[in-house]
Amino acid sequence: MTPAPSEVTIRPARPDDVPAVVAMVHELAEFEQAPEQCHLTEPQLHAALFAPQPALFGHVAVSGDGQVIGYALWFLNFSTWEGVHGIYLEDLYVRPAARRTGAGRLLLTTLARICVERGYQRLDWWVLHWNPARDFYGALGAAAMDEWIPYRLSGPALHKLGMREPADRS
Repeated sequence: MTPAPSEVTIRPARPDDVPAVVAMVHELAEFEQAPEQCHLTEPQLHAALFAPQPALFGHVAVSGDGQVIGYALWFLNFSTWEGVHGIYLEDLYVRPAARRTGAGRLLLTTLARICVERGYQRLDWWVLHWNPARDFYGALGAAAMDEWIPYRLSGPALHKLGMREPADRS
């Protein structure tokens, strides 16, 4: 059954939410047509979220019957130009049966509230160009940043650069 918007609550993720969140991370990878690239395990997520100094923060959307129906995983970034922190939203996901219940909006509202309360100046995230959620994000006032091109260094290229001696200018 799809929860009514008034039945959805948002709270910080707890250790007992880890299995549901990991399952949804894998659902998101499937949705994004890249399931073979998703290797997250429950121990990895638990360590990232609940270490003494967490590398990652999470909030979950919970239905009236206590089921975790969505999540937001995020971490702090920092703008050198503005001189303040912001939030980078790594993942936002709501299970298909719970979409259009307000869960996604409530998760984003929670992160925006954290930004405002802590004096952070922005909330950033990436979205695939074909994702229909782009219309939803635009309706919230988010602007696409078409002038920026993402880069990633990984795998053998990351290893090669990381093993290079600092004085090696080749």
